[in-house]
Amino acid sequence: MKIRNRITIHGIVQGVGFRPYIHKLVQKYHLAGWVCNSNQGVEMEIEGEENNINFFLENFKDNLPPLAIIEDIKVKKLPWLGYANFKIKESNNNHEHPIILMPPDVSVCEDCLRELNNPADRRYRYPFINCTNCGPRFTIIEDMPYDRGKTTMKNFSMCPDCNAEYNDINNRRYHAQPNACPVCGPEVCLYEGNKKIVTKDPIEEAQNRLIKGQIGAIKGLGGFHLACDASNCSAVLRLREIKQRDEKPFAVMVENSDRVRTFCHLSEYAREYLESKEKPIVILKKQKDNYLSPEIAPGNDCIGVMLPYTPLHFLLLQKSGLVLVMTSANFSDEPIIIQNEEAFQKLAHRVDFLLIHNRAIYNRCDDSVLKISYNRPIFIRRSRGYAPFPIVLSKNSKQILGVGPEQKNTVCFTRDHYAFPSQHLGDLKNKDSFEAYQEAVNRLSRVFQFNPEIIACDLHPDYLSTSYAEQVAQKKGLPLLRIQHHHAHIASCMAENHLTEKVIGIAFDGSGLGKDNHIWGGEFLVANLKDYCRVGHLQYQAMPGGEQAISQPWRMAYSYLYSIFGEKIANSNLELIKRRTSKELYLLNQMLDKRINSPFTSSCGRLFDAIAALINLKDEVNFEGQAAVELEAMCQSKYRDHYSYSIEEEASNWIVNTEAMFLQIIHEMEKHENMEKIATKFHNTIADLTLSMCVKMRNKYNINLVVLSGGVFQNSFLLNRIIGKLKEEDFKIYIHQKMPPNDACISLGQAVIANAKT
Repeated sequence: MKIRNRITIHGIVQGVGFRPYIHKLVQKYHLAGWVCNSNQGVEMEIEGEENNINFFLENFKDNLPPLAIIEDIKVKKLPWLGYANFKIKESNNNHEHPIILMPPDVSVCEDCLRELNNPADRRYRYPFINCTNCGPRFTIIEDMPYDRGKTTMKNFSMCPDCNAEYNDINNRRYHAQPNACPVCGPEVCLYEGNKKIVTKDPIEEAQNRLIKGQIGAIKGLGGFHLACDASNCSAVLRLREIKQRDEKPFAVMVENSDRVRTFCHLSEYAREYLESKEKPIVILKKQKDNYLSPEIAPGNDCIGVMLPYTPLHFLLLQKSGLVLVMTSANFSDEPIIIQNEEAFQKLAHRVDFLLIHNRAIYNRCDDSVLKISYNRPIFIRRSRGYAPFPIVLSKNSKQILGVGPEQKNTVCFTRDHYAFPSQHLGDLKNKDSFEAYQEAVNRLSRVFQFNPEIIACDLHPDYLSTSYAEQVAQKKGLPLLRIQHHHAHIASCMAENHLTEKVIGIAFDGSGLGKDNHIWGGEFLVANLKDYCRVGHLQYQAMPGGEQAISQPWRMAYSYLYSIFGEKIANSNLELIKRRTSKELYLLNQMLDKRINSPFTSSCGRLFDAIAALINLKDEVNFEGQAAVELEAMCQSKYRDHYSYSIEEEASNWIVNTEAMFLQIIHEMEKHENMEKIATKFHNTIADLTLSMCVKMRNKYNINLVVLSGGVFQNSFLLNRIIGKLKEEDFKIYIHQKMPPNDACISLGQAVIANAKT
C-alpha cells in the first residue's frame, strides 16, 4: 500500500547537514517527496510503500549528522499525490508561530583538518574550511530559516567547484551554507599597527611575529582576540598594559591535549570537554613547575585553557611550539570587538599587527568557560559553542523576556517548552555595553520571531537592564514583573533540573537587592517557581563605602572587627589595622557609627572578602571575586575541622552569626597558625553552617530537596565540601548543569518565575 506522510521535526536540524542526510536516506528506502527548512525546523513529505516509510521512520535517528539534535517529531498522514522524485525545496517561512532552534558555532571537524593539512587538497591551508559537520553558525546567521542568503556569507558567490559540492548528494558539503574555498571565499590579511598590509603569507608571518614576542589582534569566530606568547613574560605584561587588566587571569590556547599536560593537570573528564566540538575554555590546575609566564594568572593556582577551534587557530599553532594567550579584545567592560574598522580604530596603535579576515561577524560571541567540580562541568560563562541552544522546560511557557541583571548579563526568551538563554553579554556598565546588549536582544528577537507577552526584570531600580525593561514594557503596553535576585537564582536551577515542588534554596553570591532594601547574598529560602520565603540568612554587616567595599575587602574585614570590638580595634596588633592610617580608621568609624554610605549586606561573597583581608591575603582587588579565588587556592583537603558559629532565631528567621569564627581566626593568627589551614577551616565552616541550616529547614518544612545557586558556588572546594556534607545527611542536591551559577542564570530564573506567576 502506498501512503504519504507530512513530517515536522523540531530541534537543531538547520545548518547541520540534516536535509542532505534525509535526501540520502529516502533514496535507500525508494521514497519520493521533498524536504525544506522552515520556521518550525525541518519539514518534509514522503511518499512510497507503507513498509518502506515505516522503516524510514524507525531508523532515521540511527545515524544522524554529528551536530543534529532532535527534540520532537510530528507525523501526519495525507492523501497520496504521486511525487515523481525527491528534492530539497526552498525554505518555507509561512508558519504563524515559528519554533526555531538555531545551531551554535562548533569547532572544525577531523575531516576538514585532514584536508587542511593535505598539500594535494584544493583547500590546503585554507583558514575558512568547513562542512555540514563543523564551522560557523550562530555568529554568521542574520535570519532564519538558515540559508546562505541569510548569513554573512551571502557576499561570497560560490565558484563552480564549491557549487558542485553544494549540489552533490554524496558530498560532505552538500547544502553546507558557509561552503567556500580560496577561489571564492573569505580571505585573511595581516596588517602592521600603522594599517600597512604585509604581503607575506599572513598566517606564517603572524606565527613568526608571535614567536618573536609581538602582540597581535586576531579576528576569530565571534570577535577579536589579543594574542601573545604565553611563555614570554614581557609580552604578557605588555598585554596587561594594553588590556588595562592588572591581575585578572588570561586564557591560553594550545595545539593539543598532550601539550596541555606540560603545564597543567588534565583529568580524563576535563580532557573530554577540552576536546569536545564546543571547545570551551576549561579551567585547570597549574603544574607546580611550568614554563608559562606567572603573569598569566598571578595568585591563582589555575589557568583557563582552550584548544584551537577554527582552521585559522590550527594553522597559527601548528609546528610553532607556541602556547598563546588568547584574550577577548575589549577594554573597561566594553563589548568584544567584532568589526574590522573598529579593530583598526581601537587596536592598531596598541598592537604590533592585526590578522583580519573579511567574513563579517553578525552575532558577537565570547568564548565559553567552564570548570570541573564534583566530576561535572560548572559553567563560568556559557557562550560560543553552546548559545543559543535552548533549555527544555518541564511545561509550556508564555512568550516572556527575562532581561537579566547588571553583571554577567544574559537575556532569556521563553516560549512553548523552551527557554533560550542568550550568549554572554557582559557587564552593563557603560554606553557601549548597553548598546551591544540592546542590539543582541533585537537580533535574537527577530531571528526567533519572538513577541513577548511579559517582561521580567530585577528588583534593583538602577540596573540598565531594569531601565530597558521599563522602556520596552511601556512602549509595548506589556506587564512588567520585578523579580527578586536570589529567587531568580534558585528558580533558574530548578528550571534546569525540571523541579516544580518546594525546595530548600541556598543562594550565595556577591549582591542582589532584597525586599527589605538591604543587599542580600547569603540566603536560605523555601521556594518554588512562583514564590519564595526567606527563612534565614548570614548576619547583616555594614559595607563602609558601599561599592567601594567590593574593590577594597579590607573595609569589610574592618566592619566585622568593628562590630565585635568597637573603637578599641584601632589599637589592635592585627596587620590589617597596622596597614591603615589613623585617618582612614577614623573615617570608617564615623561611617559605621552614623551609617553614612554603609548599606547592610548579608552577602557570602563579602564574607569571603573580609576573611581574605583579615588573614593578609588581599586588601584590594583588581577584578570581581579575586579575593575569593585566591582564598580557595590556599585550601588543602587534608584539613577537615571548622570554626564555631551560632544560629540565632530572630523574628521567625534564622540568623547565622560568625562572630565566634572571627575570634578564633584572630587567635590562630596570633599563634602564627598555617594560613592554608585557616583558609581551609573557613571553607569548612561555610559548608558546616550550610548543612546546619538545611537540617533545621528540613525539620521545620519537611523538604529534602536542596538547590544551590549563586557565584560563590563556582568555588570548587566549597561546592565539593557542601555536597559531601549534604549527601551524608541524605539530602537530594541539585546544582546548575547548563547555565552558570553566577548572575548569567538570572534571566532564565526571571522568565520562569514570571511564567509561574501569570
